[in-house]
Amino acid sequence: MPPLRWRKPPGLRLAAPKGAAIFVLDNTFYNGGEMLRLFILLALQADPSADGIKALDAKDYPAAIAAFERAVTADPNSYAAHFHLGLSHSLAGNHAKAAESYRKTLALKPGLYEAELNLGVELIDLKQAGEAATFLRSAVEKKPKEFRPVYYLAESLLASTQFAQAEQQFRAALEVDAKATPAHAGLGRSLARQGKLKEAEASLRHAGDGDGLLELASLYEKAKDTNSAIAIYQNFQENPAVRERLGELYLEAGTPAEAIPHLEAAVRLSPTGANRYALATAYLRDKQNEKALAMMEQALEAEATNVELRIAYAGLLRDQRKFQASAEQFWKATQLKADSREAWSGLATMLLSLENYTQALAVFDRLEQLGETTPGVFYLRALALDHTKQYKPAKAAYQKFLSMSDNKHPDEEFKARQRIKVIDKELSKR
Repeated sequence: MPPLRWRKPPGLRLAAPKGAAIFVLDNTFYNGGEMLRLFILLALQADPSADGIKALDAKDYPAAIAAFERAVTADPNSYAAHFHLGLSHSLAGNHAKAAESYRKTLALKPGLYEAELNLGVELIDLKQAGEAATFLRSAVEKKPKEFRPVYYLAESLLASTQFAQAEQQFRAALEVDAKATPAHAGLGRSLARQGKLKEAEASLRHAGDGDGLLELASLYEKAKDTNSAIAIYQNFQENPAVRERLGELYLEAGTPAEAIPHLEAAVRLSPTGANRYALATAYLRDKQNEKALAMMEQALEAEATNVELRIAYAGLLRDQRKFQASAEQFWKATQLKADSREAWSGLATMLLSLENYTQALAVFDRLEQLGETTPGVFYLRALALDHTKQYKPAKAAYQKFLSMSDNKHPDEEFKARQRIKVIDKELSKR
């Protein structure tokens, strides 16, 4: 499941100083205050800030940006003009430029609550959560009972992986507004990251946070609580990836019959080589062999150059004891990926099963070139040499196998020792 990403919750506005004309965004003007007096003075002087305010009121953010850029050029020391330029950039989605303007505002007017809050929000958007927390803490100190600074401080702490502190701040935000859905979602995410999965689930369900619940399901999987993961996934069956994962979990649990409908839905909604292979596996384990082979054939028709898929199909044919067909698929895989040890090994095994020892030996030569020198390779090479009556190299291969096996393959080791005795007798007659 995809990792959670911070998103600015709907309904939370950017801050502006009370009394500032920016509150025309809410169709409300406030009387009194330094900012209002400054705005009236600027308007009387036909300052470009007046044009900027009108543009903001009309939600014409490019025009507002142009106007406030003129305003800061005319008076570089006007913190109000810098703040409104930052707000214009914020509303236009220009996060980096907005942050720059808010920094200039705070340089001119240190501690301005609205600038600290807005700068913190922009820094979260810019993935600078650690720095954001510094400004947001200052904003919270000024207005600890305001929802926005507390909530955004919690978000910045969550984004900077300070999960326990984030939990505390989300709880504080909910004390201010117990119905705030974004805070419930954030609380759930911070709890989940601390491993408090059941508590997290309650908060995420309360918030209706689908993405959060899906991530929680993956955390349940990591905690080996498959039943809880399945219970969450069952609520998202319209999602092809979720249906596929449900099928895989049922397969892992050894219940292929339960896996099949989910995997069939995943293939129907969004067919891929992976989910077709998973469905073929489920069919096979449910003893629906013909369906399994047909599904793998469909997968290969769609992804003919998928080496892993072709190797899997070859393995499926091998398990059905269709050795000739399996050998052909392993061979095609080697043509697609000439250095695939898995494909060459599979081909060698099938050639031995088909008693095609000469070609098998050629494949073993190729495996040796690729650096495949496992005990099993030497044992199978010995068998091929033995069957073609090449006794001296066969004995050497058996001995190499025994020196490497170290009692890990007792049955094959017994057979190898017996064959060495027989070979010694044969060699003594020459």
